[in-house]
Order: sequence, then C-alpha cells, then structure tokens
Amino acid sequence: MAGDAVVLTVPGPHGDREVRISSPGRVIFPEAGITKLDLAKYLVEVGEAFVRANGDRPVSLQRFPEGIDGEQFFSKNPPRGTPEYVRAVPVVYPSARSHPQLVIDEPAAAVWAAQMNTVVFHPWPSRAEDSDNPDQLRIDLDPQPGTGFADAVPAAIELRKVLQEAGLTAFIKTSGNRGLHVFAPIVPEREFLDVRHAVIAAARELERRMPDRVTTAWWKEERGERIFVDFNQANRDRTMAGAYSPRALAHASVSAPISWDELEHISPEQFTVLTMPERLRTVGDPWEAFAEQPGRIDELLGWWERDLSDGLGELPFPPDYPKMPGEPPRVQPSRAKKA
Repeated sequence: MAGDAVVLTVPGPHGDREVRISSPGRVIFPEAGITKLDLAKYLVEVGEAFVRANGDRPVSLQRFPEGIDGEQFFSKNPPRGTPEYVRAVPVVYPSARSHPQLVIDEPAAAVWAAQMNTVVFHPWPSRAEDSDNPDQLRIDLDPQPGTGFADAVPAAIELRKVLQEAGLTAFIKTSGNRGLHVFAPIVPEREFLDVRHAVIAAARELERRMPDRVTTAWWKEERGERIFVDFNQANRDRTMAGAYSPRALAHASVSAPISWDELEHISPEQFTVLTMPERLRTVGDPWEAFAEQPGRIDELLGWWERDLSDGLGELPFPPDYPKMPGEPPRVQPSRAKKA
C-alpha cells in the first residue's frame, strides 16, 4: 500500500536524493528475515564502494518481486518510471541487435533498483561509453560436485601467478556462493573475442599447472572433481554478480572483494547483507585502487597464438550447446519471453 512507503535519503556525488521504497516490509530473504527496506538500506551504506565497482557500466538487474523464493526475471532496459538520474546507453548484443541498457552512476540509482525488487546486480566488464571493449578481464573459478570453496583457493593463488607472469594485476572476490572471481583491470583497447581468448589462454596455462585440480572441460561429465575455469563468462553479454552485490541465497550472501592476504582465512558465508557494511567501515574496500594500473592482454594473446600453433583451437560457446540433462532451465531475460 502507498501509505506504507518509506523515503530514504541517499547521499551521492550530486547531493542527497530522496528515494521512495514501497512495501518496505516485504520479506526478500525469508530465512535471514531481510526485508526490501533492509536491502535498500544496505545499498545506502555500501553505496560508495558499490558504485566504484559497478558504476558507469551497462548492468542487468535480477529482480525478485516476491522475494528470492518466488518468480525472478532480468531487466536490462529502462522500465517505465525510471528516474531521470538513472541513465541508459545503447549496447550491442551477440545477436548484433542494439538496445539501451541501464547504467548505475550513483548510490541512489542502486537504491532505486532495490525499490524495483532487484537483488542481484550484473554489470558488464566494459564502460558505458565504450561497451564494445572490456576494461576488465574476469575469470570465474567454479567448484564442481565433490569440490568446494576450499578447493578454489589454491587455484586462485596459482591463477594470480599466471596473470602476474602475463603482466596483469589480479584482484579477487568471493562469488557469494561456492566459487571465486578473479579480475584484472585492462586497457580497453581489445574487443570481447580477444578478451575471451586471453581468458582461455590463462585458463589453459592454469590447467597445465594443476591438471588434477583444475579443468577447462566444457562438458560437465568431463570435469570430474575439479575446479572449472569458466571461460564463457568472458563473452559479450555474459555477466556475473558484481562486487558487493547481494546473491539470491537464503543467508543473503554478498559477492565480497577481499585481499589476497585474507583468502586462505575466510569463509564466503561470513560476507552478507548484514555484515558487509561494518566490514567496509572497519576493513575498508580491498578494491579501492582496482582501476589505477590497468594492464594489457598482449602477452596472453601471445599464449593463445602459441596454443593455436600447437593444435589447441577455440573452445565451445554456450549457444552452440544445450543444457545437459537434469540441469535447471536458464533464467529468462523478461516476463514476456518467459510467458
């Protein structure tokens, strides 16, 4: 009901903005008892770090109108009633179709997204004004059945060394679930296919060093109890949960930037919507300097060419292969398509 609405004051680079939160008592995370208003307040508290990590990028909003146990869908385009301070930029999708996509430039825009029942934020690895050329190299370390977070840790440590040898500075965050995300800032001078090839080159090098613990096998039956290096997350229009984004999991976990020194001493379950604001106040943002020294992927592309010469070619793209038997259906991009 309209009378139940709460207005939050959200500080930002353009001064305070008032953001109206309707149905503030709606429970988004039943197990943790976290409401829509709690989620909006979380984004106010982490707003500066959240925008530093995810701002000025095309973003998809994963929305849950009935809480995380209910219906979900993705929003990419500006819905009716979008505030004037929430902009959109045209992006080109893999189909070659171009369409405007939302961009978050300030904390108030993230809080407005919470008003629209957004739980998970999926930013592109490229900037809004140059969306064809990523400025982030992203690698998803995905534990397979029989493995867990602890198995991803040594893989991440070795991957950091691989990227250092290629001239890149690696940053790390929890996925918010069982895995780890390793990012490296790069100069935005190469398009998505080049960055994908750089990721594959790094993944193959990691696999050579840890063949019993890491795999690039696309088919799940071939992966075994190893950490899958998900190279397809480097594709155009493929995104992962952004830094400080909540995840749609019962304990309201957050995809948390951490320092490399912390990696072997933390558990991903400790970073939640309830705990992250205090962590930022006391520990600070491990990714604050993320964009200060971007590197180039030339060395990795040299490895890619070397592997081509050795008979290792392109790896599968997701659209060419159906889901495996028993896998859940993909999240639909819109209500209309779902219908």
